[in-house]
Amino acid sequence: MKLQVTQENLNKALTSVARVANSRGTLPILANIILKTTNNRLSIAATNLDIAITHYIGSKISKEGAITVPARLMQDFISSLPAGIIELNLNDNKLNITADQYQSVINGVPAEEFPVMPAISDGQSLKLPAEALKKALQQVVFAASNDETRPVLTGVYLHSLDGSLYMVATDSYRLAEQKILSTKQDVKLLIPASALQELLRLLNDTDSTVELITDGQQAQFRFGDIELVTRLIEGSYPDYRKLIPKDFTVAATLSRAELLNITKVSSLFARESAGSITIKVDETEQSVSIHSIASQLGENTSSTKGKIAGSGEITLNSRYLLDGLHALGGDEVNFSFNGKLEPCLLKNPVVNDYAHVIMPLKS
Repeated sequence: MKLQVTQENLNKALTSVARVANSRGTLPILANIILKTTNNRLSIAATNLDIAITHYIGSKISKEGAITVPARLMQDFISSLPAGIIELNLNDNKLNITADQYQSVINGVPAEEFPVMPAISDGQSLKLPAEALKKALQQVVFAASNDETRPVLTGVYLHSLDGSLYMVATDSYRLAEQKILSTKQDVKLLIPASALQELLRLLNDTDSTVELITDGQQAQFRFGDIELVTRLIEGSYPDYRKLIPKDFTVAATLSRAELLNITKVSSLFARESAGSITIKVDETEQSVSIHSIASQLGENTSSTKGKIAGSGEITLNSRYLLDGLHALGGDEVNFSFNGKLEPCLLKNPVVNDYAHVIMPLKS
């Protein structure tokens, strides 16, 4: 293998893929990335056997070839080089790197020892607007569970219902659902949240469309010069729609920024009580107040005005409420519930495409 690439392109590609390389796994080769010439381009790829990322960059190829090298060393070294042309020359599993005043040799491992990169030859294809997908990822993925004993909840459910495509995640304490677009296709995919976090990291504002291809076992996302392949999670996603309340006895329309601020202040006094805050909605006063207590430090009550229908109180985890308010966006928020033991719902009163449900704490 012998080729020339720019430092900027090579550094960008290494940044895209190197995070997936796993130095703590049982297979040492997974700490490497594979460099391979493909159709007048250089492909740089890494996998942890669950997720695989490939980034293609333009290059001037004199001789075809492939090699794997340590991901961390290669990324750190290339990022330290000045902008300009870099020459890569493979000789007996040793990668010679020449750039300006720098000459280095990185010992590689034959490409044949690297796991076969997953690929989907035939499957269902779906085109997604990159901007809408990115927004959905930002609003939903964080709500997925980290508990590996319930693998279904560690995934994000991408599915079609009544002519629309939805993305939803829940850890059983909170639930986030975002409508992405209208579709006639039948979609039911349970995608690992970890893979979608990588996808969110890789998506750029310049990307316009993301192609999703699936064969029922794996899902591949293609955009720009990048491909991300992930295995799908097996199992049936719970009937989450039963958790989203339809009617409410208490409903408040508030300034999102003000509710966010009084929640932040109250959370400072809620650290001792696992983030527990009590929210009181008063129809007579047309106000919402949040109370929190820290036995060693003191207590706090903060309030804000709004349009209120019904009175009641509910105890929530302040971090979950903050996460939901951050994800919601918009100037105003609808905050609704049916009593202290029922879930509460956050929605944007103007754009009705996102629902955020938070389960109450027992007070």
